[in-house]
Amino acid sequence: MFKLKRFMPRRDGQAAPRHAFKRKRIFPDMEDMGDSKGNVVMMVTDGASIPNPREWRLVNAWSISIVGAIGTIFALCAIWPEPYLRILRYLPDGVLVTFEITILSICFAVPLGLLTGLGRISRNRFICLLASTYVEVIRGIPLLVQLFYIYYALSRFFQVSGITSAVTSISICYGAYMGEVFRAGIMAIPKGQSEAARSLGFNRFQTMFFVVLPQAWRTILPPVGNECIAMLKDTSLVSILAVPDIMQRARSFVGTTYLYFETYTVVALIYLVITLILSKCVSHMEGRLNFYDGK
Repeated sequence: MFKLKRFMPRRDGQAAPRHAFKRKRIFPDMEDMGDSKGNVVMMVTDGASIPNPREWRLVNAWSISIVGAIGTIFALCAIWPEPYLRILRYLPDGVLVTFEITILSICFAVPLGLLTGLGRISRNRFICLLASTYVEVIRGIPLLVQLFYIYYALSRFFQVSGITSAVTSISICYGAYMGEVFRAGIMAIPKGQSEAARSLGFNRFQTMFFVVLPQAWRTILPPVGNECIAMLKDTSLVSILAVPDIMQRARSFVGTTYLYFETYTVVALIYLVITLILSKCVSHMEGRLNFYDGK
């Protein structure tokens, strides 16, 4: 037996399927995606959750987390200044090194990810194959192994410093991940945008960089920001190369005091505060990009 479809009245007097009405209500932007065929960038990484830029409530998950983390640090230093205050004074140098590695890695990883994403959608088969191979190989090797390989294995041929090895490894690793983000964001733009630009006399380079990428950036920004936050957290791995980041400074302090619980509690809270602040910055930038669209 076949069930009769339930219909909802349309504005033009004709009947519309009820399931179509529900889909339009739940997913209001599905019909506006044009030729994108539902390509949506949905990246789940190990970075911090990006706060909703339209959530203006004073009490939310982000505010509870940031106030709790900062309050815990101040409370520990006020109640037990020895050793927590001494630990807190020992780590700032490591924080600066962590930010240095992260910023340098972002400066190399984002352009590399953009080139990889463009290569993945290139019509040139050789370029597409090269970019795809790079993504498959790098994403299949853990970052820790890449750090060991560049710093120790390649030292047979040439010597590189710990910071150089760290920046190189993180940039190459996250360039592959960001390449997939850029590829998905570009493919999410309807083909009609490119066709309209070409009909106005734009060449392929102008179409991509003046029409497609500015629109795709709104979709790309949240996952790219999340990858950058995850990159900062993964800098903790460079302590195995004797790079004096937060973790290496903490390990040095523990080696002389044996205060494992106290030291790593402060380190965890510092990482939490940094990632929460950066996630809020990404949320603010996302809200600014989507301000005039009311999204």
